[in-house]
Amino acid sequence: MRIGTVIVVVWLVIGAIAAGQRHYFSGDNASCAKVGRIALTIIAGPLNYVGANPKVTCKTPQPSK
Repeated sequence: MRIGTVIVVVWLVIGAIAAGQRHYFSGDNASCAKVGRIALTIIAGPLNYVGANPKVTCKTPQPSK
């Protein structure tokens, strides 16, 4: 059980490093797509280093006039 926890933690840390290298944590404008891209990059972890480039698009409802 402990080895699995260590593997998951290391995987997520590598994903956070990948997101940081792509400058996903900088900037003030937070949007649905940006938060999704950061989360997906962290979860994808080491796959980012073999060429995976997660893309997230989301559409929010527009207010009626």
